[in-house]
Amino acid sequence: MNPFSRISFSFSYLRKSALICGCLFLLAATTALAQRGGKAEPNRIEFKRGTSSTTISGVVRGDEQAEYVLSAKKGQRLIIKLTSVPVKSSVIQLLGENNDTLGLEYDANFDYSGVLPKTGDYFITVKRPGGSKGTSRYKLMVTVR
Repeated sequence: MNPFSRISFSFSYLRKSALICGCLFLLAATTALAQRGGKAEPNRIEFKRGTSSTTISGVVRGDEQAEYVLSAKKGQRLIIKLTSVPVKSSVIQLLGENNDTLGLEYDANFDYSGVLPKTGDYFITVKRPGGSKGTSRYKLMVTVR
């Protein structure tokens, strides 16, 4: 075997290895940037057939937010009950489509009951008050009648 063909083979192998490593690095970097860059889609709340309520359990840490969206019709009553551990360690915000406020901001609201003004999607966000440190485990009960 010619010694130069062995060297040629080694360089070829190194180039392929470097190319594969470079592609994997770019893929990992792109994924990391995508996770930080955009806002995730909210989780859609859907009710089981024949029911009008559901309970969602989750955890928020520090300044994290849990976002949910549900579809409802004008005139329906939306009832939201939030419980958390430690007690009152989570708050909720309710927005309509186009970020219409419905009077439920990030304050000490843990229960909400109101008639919805129009048909469309409504967005519920759960977070710790003021982005405080620590962890909050919550249960969000959502009812639409």
